[in-house]
Amino acid sequence: MAKTRLQDVADVAGVSMKTVSNVVRGYEHVSEKTRLRVQQAIDDLAYRPNASGRSLATGRSGMLALVFSDVSIPYYSELAHLISELASDRGYRLLLEQTSGTLEGERAVVSAAEGGLVDGVIFQPSLLSSAEIAQHRGDVPFVLLGEGPAPLSVDHVMIDNIAAAAAATSHLARLGRRRIAFLGHELGSQTQTSKVRLIGYQNGLEQAGLPLDLSLLIASRSVNAGESAQAVREALDHGLEFDAIVCRDDLAAFGALRALQERGLRVPEDVAVTGWDDVAMAALVHPSLSSIRPDTRTLATWALDMLEERIDGYDGIGRHRVADFELVLRESAPAVS
Repeated sequence: MAKTRLQDVADVAGVSMKTVSNVVRGYEHVSEKTRLRVQQAIDDLAYRPNASGRSLATGRSGMLALVFSDVSIPYYSELAHLISELASDRGYRLLLEQTSGTLEGERAVVSAAEGGLVDGVIFQPSLLSSAEIAQHRGDVPFVLLGEGPAPLSVDHVMIDNIAAAAAATSHLARLGRRRIAFLGHELGSQTQTSKVRLIGYQNGLEQAGLPLDLSLLIASRSVNAGESAQAVREALDHGLEFDAIVCRDDLAAFGALRALQERGLRVPEDVAVTGWDDVAMAALVHPSLSSIRPDTRTLATWALDMLEERIDGYDGIGRHRVADFELVLRESAPAVS
């Protein structure tokens, strides 16, 4: 028995293959009358769509790729959950990948572009230069997330990391802190995220009239809670004195809270702490963590909007959009009294 094709369903329902595809994908902008007619044809013909067939019929797979360096990082996993939900509402499924924070992994993303398996890619690079992204980008549409530079040809969504880091640093200064450390940047080669947040930290010190003391830059061997905790322990054991810490992200902040507690230092009385990303755990740790909260819903919505426009044929110059952020104040660095 010949397998039922998308065209067969379209012929029976008296609609185009595109309309059948929209119904199969759950696209919302189809009239209820048309949807019912197509669904009846699907049921009558026992049609079962598959990814390869849909790709051949429509030129699209209905799949998007989302690529991060490490999907186990809480911010990335929470953002992936949000983007997956929003993409599903638009009729797309999401393929989640990680580069393991390697240059080779990032190059593979922009050069292979999933071998035609996806209609578009949302990608947050950490190491690739703007020139290399432009050079290797293939025919699959891209939207970039994050702090890295973007070529003129590629759409880019981010928050102002420099302004956000300065806001956290300035808040600690308004609390009366004068020895404000920065924790969590990489000990060796730094990612673009660390670079721009360090710049913002320095700007915040300058705005508060505080000098930059390089001894207060507490690097960790890698960006995670365990290594950050160890970095704080070693700094304290070597006699470094500080009364506040701006942490590169919430994972670094969780490590700092652990190390400070082990050494008998009170937060925020002895040392105030701010994190970054405002992941769900930030409100649950003790003391609860003050943290930079990016407007992730706007980030995700803009990224999907621009990617869909690219998929639909937009071929103009790359667009650069900056979403808002807020400093959420909790116990670790409370509001100025």
